[in-house]
Amino acid sequence: MLKAVLFDMDGVIVDTEPLHRKAYHKMFDEVNIDVDEELYESFTGQSTINICKRLVKHFSLNKQPEELVQIKRSNYKYLFENDEELSLIDGVFDRIKDYHENNVTLVVASSASMNGINQIFERFDLNLYFSGKFSGADLKKSKPHPEIFLKAAAHTGHNKAECMVIEDSTNGIKAAHAAGIFCVGFKSEHSTGQDYSLADIVISDFKEIAYSKQNLFFNKYD
Repeated sequence: MLKAVLFDMDGVIVDTEPLHRKAYHKMFDEVNIDVDEELYESFTGQSTINICKRLVKHFSLNKQPEELVQIKRSNYKYLFENDEELSLIDGVFDRIKDYHENNVTLVVASSASMNGINQIFERFDLNLYFSGKFSGADLKKSKPHPEIFLKAAAHTGHNKAECMVIEDSTNGIKAAHAAGIFCVGFKSEHSTGQDYSLADIVISDFKEIAYSKQNLFFNKYD
């Protein structure tokens, strides 16, 4: 039986990608680097600090990764407060309420900073529904390493076989797979260029994983 759901945030709960894209590209311009679409898409699911470490190495930049992080976050903060594009993913709030009403433990496990997670949760009044929040930025390893999902699953108090991850990125799906946790790959217009081959099921509408349908989609690991 499904007892806990571990949600990724960006691309699953909220569509922050347009804001992050704008913030990153403003940072790229400021440090004078040309990041093509293939490289940018490979960042999906990774923490900001690990992305910036890759950029420093890839472009041999004479800057510390932490400097790039601060530039990007400053850009994002401005956009978060002033850009009107930010919205919840269609159907996700109904699913969150559905699981919560059926006593499913909900945890967010995101590569975003904890400050970024809290901003989203406060803006959309999500704190009521979730028992825990995990930020990849606070951990030693970033997705696709399974650390964040192993910690989030342990936090629920349930067996991994009773947990489910919802992810939209290649790195997040790899992390869930490596953790040995059933993974729903959420494929939407916001998640381009991602590999869903390791997901246990792939959906494009949150109605497909309603709690009442769990016998149709949720299979526990042996």
